[in-house]
Amino acid sequence: MIVTMDQTGGVPGRPEDGQLVQLMAAVSAGDSVALADLYARTSAKLYGICLRVLGSEAEAEEALQEAFLTVWRRAASFDKSRASPITWLAVLTRNKAIDRLRLRRAPAETLDAANDVADEGASAFELVEAAQDRERLAYCLGELDERPREVIRAAFLDGLSYPELAEREAVPLGTMKSWIRRGLIRLRGCLER
Repeated sequence: MIVTMDQTGGVPGRPEDGQLVQLMAAVSAGDSVALADLYARTSAKLYGICLRVLGSEAEAEEALQEAFLTVWRRAASFDKSRASPITWLAVLTRNKAIDRLRLRRAPAETLDAANDVADEGASAFELVEAAQDRERLAYCLGELDERPREVIRAAFLDGLSYPELAEREAVPLGTMKSWIRRGLIRLRGCLER
């Protein structure tokens, strides 16, 4: 079913959408009376969304209050060509409720639990050693002729397959394998020095 917007931004047959579009425009201009009217017309539905997400009346009320504070600050970002006012308000309110749900997790417990997690990262010694290995590999790759160096990089660093490399270089697959094998032998010789 395709629903089109009427001239006021509402869905035909739902005059309240046109009124909500006008209220949103007034709120974006800083009209606090319009905000109160918008609240009166939509808060019951939006409160229901918060209550369904949070399951707590007190938290639902707080999430709804946060949502309307955001409406007050961001009403100008509402675009009637992209969504109806009630859809925009419902998405914004649902997001506020979900944010509040995420905050429910006790951060202190999360931080305490982090102390029990083993640090499996590399030690400083291992990091220095890895950096030296990278430097040595870069040096040894630099000693290779250009063609073997490029195909080895493409195969092992860029993840290209031998057939892809053979096609790219317009050579038979056996030739590509030979280039890479000979290049790897020279590379290993350099690394073992």
